[in-house]
Amino acid sequence: MSGFLGFISQSGVVGWTIILTGIIGVALVIERARTLYFAYGMNVEEFTNKIQTLVLGKKNEEAIIACAQLESKPLARAFKVILEKSDRDDETIFQAQDIAMAETVPFYTKRLHYLSMLANVSTLLGLLGTIHGLILSFQAVAQADPAQKQALLASGIAVSMYTTALGLAVAIPAMVAFSFLTSRQNELLEQLTEKCSKLTETLTSSQMPGFAKNEVYPEASGMKSKQPTPPAANTKAS
Repeated sequence: MSGFLGFISQSGVVGWTIILTGIIGVALVIERARTLYFAYGMNVEEFTNKIQTLVLGKKNEEAIIACAQLESKPLARAFKVILEKSDRDDETIFQAQDIAMAETVPFYTKRLHYLSMLANVSTLLGLLGTIHGLILSFQAVAQADPAQKQALLASGIAVSMYTTALGLAVAIPAMVAFSFLTSRQNELLEQLTEKCSKLTETLTSSQMPGFAKNEVYPEASGMKSKQPTPPAANTKAS
């Protein structure tokens, strides 16, 4: 532990800033992982099949109640918004789907982009520390006494290496975590889009009037074409 603290102290202010960035990144990874994998996780197929069965059985009120019981889940919240407009015309139902998507997508995407930003910032901070260490090294070569030159030069190079290592040590795990969390986020967004579209299709198609049989499958008798009557032959009076 003392070696690690010495490592950080030798990296200077930039090193402590990188450590602070890493702590924020860890907290963000824990929060997003808990939310995307556990808080928003649910048995999607079982839930959607239940709602579809209720809708097809004209039990929209029960479907709304079932969604309200799981309103902490974004998918159930989106379904509830759509079902509340299920007694309206098709255009209103499609508008409700757009509203539900606009309200629900931010639940999946919020704060995750900060993780990518923190990874980039930690890399840049490591580069900043490297430049700072090189500046110290060049100053030692140019201005220090010959007796101190070697020690100051080594100290400046150490600062360069320490901050570079710290920046990469924070950035690499952050980018790996960002990739996994982005994959999970995209999976949930695809589920949301697919299931909301299917629900909207079920609601709109169930309101469509049935086709008249004589219009879709006209009887053969109605399809008889009238043969043109040949013109009567002109008879000449003999």
